[in-house]
Amino acid sequence: MGDAPVWRDRLEAWWSSPVRNALFGLGMAVILVYGAYAEAHPSSPNSYFPAGQHAPYTPAAAYLLVAAASLVLAFRLRWPGAVLVFSTVAVAVYTLLGYVNGAALGAPMIALYAFACQVSVRKALAGGIGMLAVLMAATYVGNPVSPTWGAFDVMPFMAAVACFAGIAVGNRRAYVASIRGRAEAETRRRIDEERLRIARELHDVVAHTMATINVQASAAAALLRERPDEAAESLTAIRAASKDGLRELRAILNVLRHADEAADPTEPAPGLARLDALAAGALLVEVTDTGRGARAPGPAGGHGLRGMRERAAAAEGTIEIGPGREGGFRVAARLPADAAGPAAEAAHARKVTR
Repeated sequence: MGDAPVWRDRLEAWWSSPVRNALFGLGMAVILVYGAYAEAHPSSPNSYFPAGQHAPYTPAAAYLLVAAASLVLAFRLRWPGAVLVFSTVAVAVYTLLGYVNGAALGAPMIALYAFACQVSVRKALAGGIGMLAVLMAATYVGNPVSPTWGAFDVMPFMAAVACFAGIAVGNRRAYVASIRGRAEAETRRRIDEERLRIARELHDVVAHTMATINVQASAAAALLRERPDEAAESLTAIRAASKDGLRELRAILNVLRHADEAADPTEPAPGLARLDALAAGALLVEVTDTGRGARAPGPAGGHGLRGMRERAAAAEGTIEIGPGREGGFRVAARLPADAAGPAAEAAHARKVTR
């Protein structure tokens, strides 16, 4: 089943290839010229023509018109309108010269079908009516037997079949193309969403790791002289945080490199279910800032606050970000307890003021 699209694409490519179209035009020329010759040399004239009528003599040069009307079908996919006009005119001239046109009518009918496959319904109907009017007028004037004998009566039916069959096939192709286009658009949308998700994961991993390292490094610098033991704990926390960050980055890169292979499920960033383990791995610090102290300079335009809002929305929770009641800055998130179990309930009770 997996090879079906490949074979379908190859078949469609061969179907529209110049070699295939050239062979088609040559094959139709052989068939229709042979049919025109057989009509000019019937084995039982009395069964083919009315009583007392005989097939007119058809010179070999006249068959060139039938051959030309057929060979031009090789270009029906590239120039369908021009092919329809040329094939119709060639058969009309062949008919006006007084030769039997039964088999020769096959060429403009095929051209009409190809034309109807590639144009709108209005143009297809107009092309079919125009072709039918020209051929019926030529047959009425130049029929060697009688005006209404032979293919004259069945030409409207032949033209209707060719035209409506082409319209049906054209509509089917347009429908399939629209489905394929929507599928490709959906695939691109999912790829964009996955890229955004990976970007968020990368941001969370790097931001969390660097923030932890920054806090622990500041604490180690402040405690290095007076409390070296606690400073050593901060340095140990820095080492653990950097190790965890590298591990998470490797996990993300592994997912990107082996996205099309079966692998054990892995999440690049820890969720609320691992909140307790994540908290146990950091040095817990509470900082209360009334807003009266000087703010440390730092880069503006980060994605931390937006990332927190997106995370809260993804977990069907809410988050409040803004000035605190007593000054400073306040961030408070509320997450549904059933999203992560006891870990979410424990996180709900924690507050961090800055």
